[in-house]
Amino acid sequence: MTFHSRLGCSTISFRHQDLATALATIAGLGFTEIDLGALPGVCDHVPYVLDEQAVTAVAGIVAASGLRVRSINGDIGDLNRPLSAEERAQRSRHLDMLLALAGQTAAEALVLPCGALDNNPLGTLDQDLDLVAAELAVAGERAAETGVGLWTESLHFFRLCHDTERAQRLTDRLAGTDVQVVMDFSHIVASGGSPEDFVERFHGRIAHVHLRDAVPGNINLSIGNGQADFAAGLKSLADKGYTGRFSLELETRDVDHDERPAAAAAAAAFISDLI
Repeated sequence: MTFHSRLGCSTISFRHQDLATALATIAGLGFTEIDLGALPGVCDHVPYVLDEQAVTAVAGIVAASGLRVRSINGDIGDLNRPLSAEERAQRSRHLDMLLALAGQTAAEALVLPCGALDNNPLGTLDQDLDLVAAELAVAGERAAETGVGLWTESLHFFRLCHDTERAQRLTDRLAGTDVQVVMDFSHIVASGGSPEDFVERFHGRIAHVHLRDAVPGNINLSIGNGQADFAAGLKSLADKGYTGRFSLELETRDVDHDERPAAAAAAAAFISDLI
């Protein structure tokens, strides 16, 4: 089956499988590009304890699959949490390893979150947003030195920047940096936001788009089972000149594991017609 050339699939869609099996499933469906999930507790395709040996092993599995890597979706800890010197060193080492993995897999970018998995700030909201922006800016500089982009999923329903207004406040703080934004339809809709409004606000920084359906309060729905208006959102992106790529991130809970390949294929066909 052939899908639109700008549409890939995140390995998070098949997080219940080991990495090699997930890549074989994705390739077997006809995709040629992936986002590589490296999110502890969400997708364990990349070990959280990441050293040179682990980087080489993961890169080898990816290379054997023949799939291109668009981005690595990673996490280096709660960016709004002040760190001790030892914690700072650990974060720095983890970032270095993720960037090494990006280099060895020829990934275009590393994606980092917009704060801790908690809507409540650890200090004041302004203090937390300042910390997140500063950490992303530093990571962006480090990434640029290795030839890798740095993107952030600036609106994540479960994290500090859980709605469009907080995403706006974070993005305003990233002015003057090269950090770009990942747009996720499901997190926008789950937060009560509008994909068209998100595009209007952030189109100049949107580097990548994640696709999954949602209703307010629930991000884990297959495409077509929620309230996301993909036609309107994708049209808004096209109207603003978006020429980047899209990825199915089907971390859904409304299908059984054995139904996931067929659900991914149906979603890809539907989205391909809209791009």
